[in-house]
Amino acid sequence: MATKPQEKVSFFERLKQIGQVIKFTAQQDKLFVPLLAGAILIPLALTVLAIVLGLSLVYIPVGILVALLAAVIVLNLRSNTAMMNAAEGQPGAAPQLIENMRGDWRVRPAASSTTQFDMVHVVIGRPGVILIGEGQPQRVRGLLGQEKKRLSKVIGNAPMFDYVLGNEEGQLPIRKMRTTLMRLPRNLSGKDVNALDTRLGALMARPQMPKGAIPKNMRPTKGMRQQRPR
Repeated sequence: MATKPQEKVSFFERLKQIGQVIKFTAQQDKLFVPLLAGAILIPLALTVLAIVLGLSLVYIPVGILVALLAAVIVLNLRSNTAMMNAAEGQPGAAPQLIENMRGDWRVRPAASSTTQFDMVHVVIGRPGVILIGEGQPQRVRGLLGQEKKRLSKVIGNAPMFDYVLGNEEGQLPIRKMRTTLMRLPRNLSGKDVNALDTRLGALMARPQMPKGAIPKNMRPTKGMRQQRPR
């Protein structure tokens, strides 16, 4: 699967996105609005106080810049926490979180799955190939083993990492997933990532049937089984 070139986002579209993040964070985090207000008002209040005391007017732009920086820091920290809290326990949330991480991450959601909604997501990045499993741990570990065997045929010497999301011992909590992936060593160059992405894209172009029993509403009817091509 080729990576699409990143589209340029206009200034007004960027403002709209920031507004959506602020709205979402405010709905999820009751402390966000007071913290954001404090981050903006405290530097501005100190700036006004400095001007009243007769200090240089140069403190005005400094105070505004400090207020903006503090607001960005609060928004970044609290929005990340809010997204993690909302994603916890939601099947299939991991790929979207990874796609929004800083850096070049190529994500293929549910590259392998079962009819019980166990799934393995394949992520390609500078660290190498990363497999993220979600679902019932025993079934997920079986999927991870199958996916490792399948991918090992085409990834060459690229490192491979695997994680099972969850809060039990030996599992990776989704709220720590971002930090864990960002701390992985950068083993590949940008060209290596592109080449690896191309090879895996060709491999995964062949669709896989989910493992497990097929639900009744997905099974072919008697008439469909009896039908023959002419």
